[in-house]
Amino acid sequence: MASAATGATGWYRGRVKAVPSGDCLVIVAVASSKPGPLPEKTITLSSLMAPRLARRGGVDEPFAWESREFLRKLCIGKEVTFRVDYNVPSISRDFGTVFLGDKNVAMLVVAQGWAKIREQGQQKGEVSPYLTELLRLEENAKQEGLGRWSKVPGAAEASVRNLPPSAIGDPSNLDAMGLLAANKGVPMEAIVEQVRDGSTVRIYLLPEFQFVQVFVAGIQAPQMGRRGAVSDTVVESELTTDDTNGDAPGEPRPPLTSAQRLAVSASAAETAADPFAHEAKFFTEMRVLNRDVRIVLEGVDKFSNLIGSVYYPDGESAKDLALELVENGFAKYVEWSANMMEEEAKRKLKTAELLAKKNRLRMWTNYVPPPSNSKAIHDQNFTGKVVEVVSGDCIIVADDSIPYGSPLAERRVNLSSIRCPKMGNPRRDEKPAPYAREAKEFLRTRLIGRQVNVQMEYSRKVAPTDGSVVPSGAADSRIMDFGSVFLSSTGKVDSDDAPSSVPSAGSQQTGVNVAELVIGRGFGTVIRHRDFEERSNYYDALLAAESRAISGRKGIHSAKDPPVMHITDLTTTSAKKARDFLPFLHRSRRIPAVVEYVLSGHRFKLLIPKETCSIAFSFSGVRCAGRNEPYSDEAIALMRRKIMQRDVEIEVETVDRTGTFLGSLWESRTNVAITLLEAGLAKLQTSFGSDRIPDFQLLEQAEQSAKKQKLKIWENFVEGEEVSNGANVENKQQEVLKVTITEVLGGGKFYVQTVGDQKVASIQQQLASLNLKEAPVLGAFNPKKGDVVLCYFHADKSWYRAMVVNTPRGPVESSNDMFEVFYIDYGNQEEVPFSQLRPLDPSVSAAPGLAQLCSLAYIKIPNLEEDFGQEAAEYLSELTLNSGKEFRAKVEERDTSGGKVKGQGTGTILSVTLVAVDAEISVNAAMLQEGLARLEKRNRWDRKERQLAVDNLEAFQEKARTSRCGMWQYGDIQSDDEDTAPPLRKAGGRK
Repeated sequence: MASAATGATGWYRGRVKAVPSGDCLVIVAVASSKPGPLPEKTITLSSLMAPRLARRGGVDEPFAWESREFLRKLCIGKEVTFRVDYNVPSISRDFGTVFLGDKNVAMLVVAQGWAKIREQGQQKGEVSPYLTELLRLEENAKQEGLGRWSKVPGAAEASVRNLPPSAIGDPSNLDAMGLLAANKGVPMEAIVEQVRDGSTVRIYLLPEFQFVQVFVAGIQAPQMGRRGAVSDTVVESELTTDDTNGDAPGEPRPPLTSAQRLAVSASAAETAADPFAHEAKFFTEMRVLNRDVRIVLEGVDKFSNLIGSVYYPDGESAKDLALELVENGFAKYVEWSANMMEEEAKRKLKTAELLAKKNRLRMWTNYVPPPSNSKAIHDQNFTGKVVEVVSGDCIIVADDSIPYGSPLAERRVNLSSIRCPKMGNPRRDEKPAPYAREAKEFLRTRLIGRQVNVQMEYSRKVAPTDGSVVPSGAADSRIMDFGSVFLSSTGKVDSDDAPSSVPSAGSQQTGVNVAELVIGRGFGTVIRHRDFEERSNYYDALLAAESRAISGRKGIHSAKDPPVMHITDLTTTSAKKARDFLPFLHRSRRIPAVVEYVLSGHRFKLLIPKETCSIAFSFSGVRCAGRNEPYSDEAIALMRRKIMQRDVEIEVETVDRTGTFLGSLWESRTNVAITLLEAGLAKLQTSFGSDRIPDFQLLEQAEQSAKKQKLKIWENFVEGEEVSNGANVENKQQEVLKVTITEVLGGGKFYVQTVGDQKVASIQQQLASLNLKEAPVLGAFNPKKGDVVLCYFHADKSWYRAMVVNTPRGPVESSNDMFEVFYIDYGNQEEVPFSQLRPLDPSVSAAPGLAQLCSLAYIKIPNLEEDFGQEAAEYLSELTLNSGKEFRAKVEERDTSGGKVKGQGTGTILSVTLVAVDAEISVNAAMLQEGLARLEKRNRWDRKERQLAVDNLEAFQEKARTSRCGMWQYGDIQSDDEDTAPPLRKAGGRK
């Protein structure tokens, strides 16, 4: 059974596997030529009898536990030399001599007083060869009062253990849940008394000696099978064979211990052992049987069985029994009990099982991996800049090895082994999942425009609709490439973003793993891959990051409700709704925005965080080639590289008829249109005047530079062959105002407010800071005609400055007394009750009104009471007030004949030519063309500029006259005298 030290003399070498009692050892061979568990033999020390441990319902003999412990600590796990001295066939027991090194174990036990010398049997030769020396040592121990011969009063009684019912065969009173609640996660000292199978042990919990069965958490070893129904005598015979771990003194046995009783099932059907079951059991026995271990209880199953982790000493360190079994192919990972464990421990077990399967160790010898749709990618590492963040687990990187700005440079990279919430699809009315926006924004703020290193790892064939894996032969599928992305550690990374894990051995990590950042913030989960499915080279680090996120209750692992953000998408709504939103974008000169998509070289979709809306935005006065035209793709690629998902600033001028907002855009204080023009990918369009375009001179210089170099769209450009765009050159001496229309009156008169005027912002800020109190007491506040007060406007539920133009007769008697007021900053007029008025501080009321009265130059429009007066006012409102557009008002004349009369329609009138930013003709010409106005009479002393303007407008009037539109429907009309003042319009209007 073991290698012979001196084969002729019968001495053998072996290792002590178990110590059932104070006079018995189970010794296994050092090596064997046969497969399977090593041979073993139970040796009872010749001529010795140790005190007996408690049996079912009994108690220990005095000093029984101390005797067993002395021998156990002396010999367990150590290499010994032994010889069988004699055999007692009646009990199938071998008695022998065991040497530990050069020390006789029996002599060491007797010398310490832990065993007595057995009386000589009737059969000759049934004694130890060292009997004389043993008797002498026993006599010395008695004289010195050692061990069981102690002379201390009460020592014998004190050595008897006070055992709980579970230790003497009655486990029914064991409170498994209570034991778990009191000790969960806390290491408990224990001694393993029996190994049922590779993953089930029976132990004494110290110091109370609770005898419990523990299933090793997270794993399951092959089952040992079951025996048929057996009697106590069969069990007794079985326990005295070489395969037992029980007590084995050399005489007939009293009733069984609880550990022995649990060794068999009294009524179980007989079943064969699983392959490698005996090997797994032996593996566990050699490491923990009769050893001091630490048990960490993890949980209890539905049958009140204890589930726990077992750690045994190995030199100066401790090893995890579950991990050792799995690594050596003696157990498999089981999810149900692993879920009770820490994430790190689960990860180690799963990884160990995968490695054992790959190496086909023991129980995995015939393992066949399932088919997989993933395929490894080798040697496809590259560097580049992040152009777009598609979602929390997908980015687009521009490869540095491909020319800058080329559409071919962009490569889509899905982050390996992680899954983030889906962004949804607006076209299918799918809303983003909880934390999807947060995950995308987290990556956007850290990656866009940053240099990264990409390690491509595997590709997978997936269905195009939902990303689920499809069979490899399916036609309706696409290939997704997965890799690990590393952000240079020299870049700015938040302290809590930096992963705490160390790269796995053999990896080439060159910075911060982006996937680990996402998982660590709780914005995604790690994919539980099937066996042999390709995965991230940094999978362990991802699992560790997920464990930290779960324990920290971050992101999707939080019990809190996910943040909710409602974004109004003006790109999918009507143009009218976009126009209605224009005033909100005019409140600030430059507005922070984020470029969501590049629709074309000059047209984008922007997110305005402050207004929680998305808009379509286009450069004002700059145009690129259209779709499928030459250099269209290059323009799009350049803009994606420069501004895609960047933080930018915009200045909105107006909105066109399709609902696209027009204006200028800056990124890092650089006008982005200049970049397009310099690259020769865009042209300037100044049909509506260049004064409205910020940085126009720089734009013009950029275009001229591209022309000289004949770049892109200018490759065939020849100096001097450009055709004029037909725009009228404006007199630089004339004043041009950027305005919005706030009120339309009859007779072609209207009020405007200057865009970008610092006074507007100042007044709005002052009004917002006012502390409005309850309505003043009657008699304490008596507004008079001409006073500037604060008035509540019901249409938008806001307070504005207003001038009182009419009051009730006598003092105010009721809060319902009506006052007629004129809103000096907007131009509309209405009647309001006294309750809607408040006194205004002189510092605010003294500032001049912001509404400027204007009329359309060179044309005459009927008053409201005249024919076509109402139609003209409505059409003018439609063109101006209701459009929400921004206009350029070129001041042709100033009429001061209105004097300083207070109220609507009075004061200085500016006679202007009004042109919308995106319009082809002026509002003046449009009114003539519709037959709702006629030209003023010519005078021979008119200025040259006036004569030219009237000549240009005459063509539009002639068109209306020929078509018999409006007032021309019955032919020519006679000229009337010029009216000097329109009637007042009392209805409240739009501000």
